[in-house]
Amino acid sequence: MRLAYFDCFSGISGDMTLGAFLDAGLSMQVLSRELRRLKLGRYELRRSKVKRGALVGTKFDCIVKGHGHHHRTLGGILKLIDRSSLNKCVKNRAAAMFENLGRAEAKIHGIRRPNNVSFHEVGDIDSIVDIVGVSVAMDEMGIDDAAASIVNMGTGFAGTAHGMIPLPGPAAVELLKGAPVRISDIEGELVTPTGAVILKTLAKSYGPMPAMKISATGYGAGSKDFGRAPNMLRILIGDSLPGNARDRITAIETNIDDMNPQFFEYVFDRLFNAGALDVYITDILMKKSRPGFKLTVLCEQDKIDKLCGILFRETTSIGVRFLEYDRFKLKRKIVNAKTRFGQVRVKVSDGPDGIRVVSPEYDDCVKIARSKKIPLRKVYDEAKSALIKK
Repeated sequence: MRLAYFDCFSGISGDMTLGAFLDAGLSMQVLSRELRRLKLGRYELRRSKVKRGALVGTKFDCIVKGHGHHHRTLGGILKLIDRSSLNKCVKNRAAAMFENLGRAEAKIHGIRRPNNVSFHEVGDIDSIVDIVGVSVAMDEMGIDDAAASIVNMGTGFAGTAHGMIPLPGPAAVELLKGAPVRISDIEGELVTPTGAVILKTLAKSYGPMPAMKISATGYGAGSKDFGRAPNMLRILIGDSLPGNARDRITAIETNIDDMNPQFFEYVFDRLFNAGALDVYITDILMKKSRPGFKLTVLCEQDKIDKLCGILFRETTSIGVRFLEYDRFKLKRKIVNAKTRFGQVRVKVSDGPDGIRVVSPEYDDCVKIARSKKIPLRKVYDEAKSALIKK
């Protein structure tokens, strides 16, 4: 699988992202050709080599010809994309970015219908070029998935069509909910709404770079030069190492010694239905030698608030703690195994050196065992055997 890693040590914007892709090998000619399919109007694309701090990278610019600004609505932009001759994957990815941006803008400005959101800065030709251009880049460079570092954000105030706003900007903050961010002491907008929506839509995980074989790197330059810190976005592109994928998860933990243990089954169901990856209990000995339980919930970062709410409502916990873990996981798929008792879904994971792990779905096996009145172990073993023979 081909991966792109966004190293946001100095934030991210749309033009920085396109600059980084061009620096990593994206053809300017191909980008121009694909963007012409939008029929946006008169503009010119430029690329140049610039220096920011100690680094040299590519600066991308979209120069709009003529006068005035185009304040398009979300609905209008989606129609523009849909009516273009861009391929389906590029259309869907670009539309998803604009839909995420529309929902964020609608929420912070109190608009009930996101399709009625009127974009100002991000409705201009250059911003549409940035978002659709990034979608083109992902497609042309054969990138299947993306991850990102902790996102560095600036501070201060910025002037917009809505007036002065605090930095980080409200739209960027809304879009990056659940992502790990750092507020630096650099005064300026390090993360634009366009940059934030690129991460929101494309990045499947945040943290250290996933294990991969790097084939290309690119540096995209921002408009400003902060002097002491290079205003660049770095993109690393490569192939994931076979047999595993790496991401970051959070463990929510709480110690409980004053709750009826019979309630745990209900608590587990609530947590799993709310998106927990795993839930388990460890017997512990607490202060004054009181027996207790450590309840652990594994989850993705955007589920933390919801799961903590369930813990506080459904248990006697008065406090929780968090631990972050990097994890490697085998690639997996679900395959249907035909047995003489019926069809059973089987989870198949491929590891390094051709090692294969086969695990029939427990619920399917239980359903067949009960209906046929046969031992559960017999169904499980036959499903496993059937798939191995296949």
